[in-house]
Parts: sequence; structure tokens; C-alpha cells
Amino acid sequence: MSQQRNRRPHHGRPSNNRARRPQSGGRRGPKKENIDPAKFVRAARPQTHTEYDPENTFSDFDLAPLLHENIERKGFHTLSPIQDQIIPHGLQGRDVIGIANTGTGKTVAFALPVLHQLMTDRNSKALIVAPTRELAEQVLDECRALSNGKSKIFWALLIGGSSMQRQLTDMRRNPNLVIGTPGRIKDHLERGSLNLSQFNMVVLDEVDRMLDMGFVRDMRTILAQVPASRQSFFFSATMDARVRGLIDEFAVNPLEISVKTGDTSDNVEQDIVRFRGDDHKMEVLHEILRTQEADKVLIFDETRGRVERLSKKLNQNGFNSESIHGGRSQGQRKRALQKFKDDHVTVLVATDVAARGIDVDGITHVINFATPQSYSDYVHRIGRAGRAGNKGYALTFLER
Repeated sequence: MSQQRNRRPHHGRPSNNRARRPQSGGRRGPKKENIDPAKFVRAARPQTHTEYDPENTFSDFDLAPLLHENIERKGFHTLSPIQDQIIPHGLQGRDVIGIANTGTGKTVAFALPVLHQLMTDRNSKALIVAPTRELAEQVLDECRALSNGKSKIFWALLIGGSSMQRQLTDMRRNPNLVIGTPGRIKDHLERGSLNLSQFNMVVLDEVDRMLDMGFVRDMRTILAQVPASRQSFFFSATMDARVRGLIDEFAVNPLEISVKTGDTSDNVEQDIVRFRGDDHKMEVLHEILRTQEADKVLIFDETRGRVERLSKKLNQNGFNSESIHGGRSQGQRKRALQKFKDDHVTVLVATDVAARGIDVDGITHVINFATPQSYSDYVHRIGRAGRAGNKGYALTFLER
């Protein structure tokens, strides 16, 4: 593992006052951006990519035997660019910054070095922080699949919307792998149920999304309590001044690896849909769902209540629909998302929580039934379509 390193001290003590955090279904702070409607109209511009020739294979890596067994069981054969370039340095104990789009295999890129260290050093502990409950659960699922067997890895999932009592029970087992969202991790720090002084690895996944969601103070509080001699992984789709500032504060001489190939939205045909009043708006939506080969549709509305009402109306009118928003329990959200993934429902109506970290294959249409808070949110919404080289469609409703 990495050697002891001197780090720049973090000035300031974490506050005991609980910060006001944005709820999953909405955003506090900046008011809604006035986005030029012309930005919602753009022809798809599919990118041509040359085949990537990895320098390594999974068998080249000196991993715990159980990891190799599970890699083979999962049918992993060829390394993605982010995996090929990050895993060797991660295994050497380097601090790593990965700049990559969602869906590039980055979870495996940090999970394999982390799990290997946990399996080979019983004194090691790892903290993985993700912006949303759904992404935290996806990361846990991947880690469990890769470490399936007699790995002696004990985990805890610390997310909102699930039983605090269950989480407290899990924490009493002294887990060596903790995965969670910033707000709930901070809750456990304040309760004293989580002590980060023995954690020597930390992963921040989708750093830019966590900053967008207002978690910067929580992240600073969390990172300040992890020992300075840790190994750190930072993953982000963008590297702006905010992301760079946070990383520079908590990393030492990190290796930066970028495999970002362009905006996800390049494969998405974008257009505006005009309507006159609420009744006409619903009629137009029904027409789109019936006639535009909308096989798998993600619809965004503004609030929890509006999402719930819209989903119920669609079901009443013969469209198989589910809803996902901050007002639903984690179990309800998980079941709704699974139905959408498994094609048991063709329409998922959501607040912006669904745009952050959810990776669902085969989405043909993203419909902005309500305009997003910002253009950045718009890009993340429509990025759910047009995956894996397929063409997708994004339609934004605007009143005449």
C-alpha cells in the first residue's frame, strides 16, 4: 500500500452544526436559469471512435485469487480505457484522478484495487462516497459481485431513505468497507457511529455531481477526518475550478487520467415540443408515447407531487409507468428502477435524482416535461439516452 506521506494540513474544524442539505427531489439555492430555448434544439452528431487496444489484461494484475475467479465468472475479458490506465496505478497505492463519462467502467477501475487491498491487508478500511442513493447501491452491488466468496469483507451502506437502525447495526460489526452518500455519512460521523481515523482508502465518485448537489461542506468534513496517509481516488466527468480546488486540497501529487471522449449528448437528437395549456400538454405527451417508437422513456418533472400525479395519469391512460423521487422510500425507488431496467414498465417519471448516477441501458427517449433548473442539469438528463453508440431522443416541453 502507499507509504506514509506528508499532506497539507486541513485548516478549520468540522462544525457540529448539521448543514442544511438539498433534498433529493429538488434543489435549494440558485434560482432557475433562464435557458435559451435554442439550446434545446440540436441534431445528433454521432462520434466515431477507434477501437481501444488495452496494454493490459485482467490476468496481468497481481490481484487476490478470489478477485480473478469472480472476474472470470462475470465474463470480464477486455479492459475499458479507464480500467486499463487506472488499475495498475491504483494497485501501486497512487492517488488517482479519473476523468470519465458515466458508463465507462470506472466502478471496476477503483473497486479492484480497493477490494484487493481489503482482502490482503486485514487492517485496511475503505470509504466510498457517491452523490445519490442509487449510485451508492450500484457501487455496492459491483463490489459484492467482485468479492463474492470467502473474502471476509464486511460492508455497510449508509444512505438516506433506508433504516438507520439497520445501518447502526451494520456499523457495530466494524465494517472494513463503507459506501454511502455525503449527507448520511456525515450523520453517522455526528452520531459517533462512524470513526474514520482507521480508514486508509477513500473514493469520491462523481465529484462534480456532488458539488452540483451542494455537498461541498459535507465532503470537506468527511475528508478532513480520514488520515492524511490515505490513498485517494477521485472520479469526475468534468474538471472545472471547483473540482480542481477540492482535489488539490486533499490529494498529494495525484496521477490524472482522462478518457473522456466527448459529451454523452452527441448521440441524442434534441428538439422542442410546444403545447397550449395543461390538457393539451398531456395530449401531446400521449401522442409521443404512442407514435414515436418510444420503447423506454425517462420523463422529468419538477416536484415530487407532480411526478407522482403524472405517473398515475399515465397508468390510468394505459401506459406502464413507475415513479422515482425523494419522497419515496429507498425500497420503493429500488423496485421502481428495477422494473424500468427489466422492461416491466416502459416509462419512468422522475425528479432530477434520476439523472445523477443512474445507468440504465436502452433508454430511447428523455422527455423534459418540466424544464430543468440549469443547462448543466439538462445535459445530465438527456445523457441517459444515446448510450453505447445508439441514437437517442430528447424532447423539451415549452408552452406557446
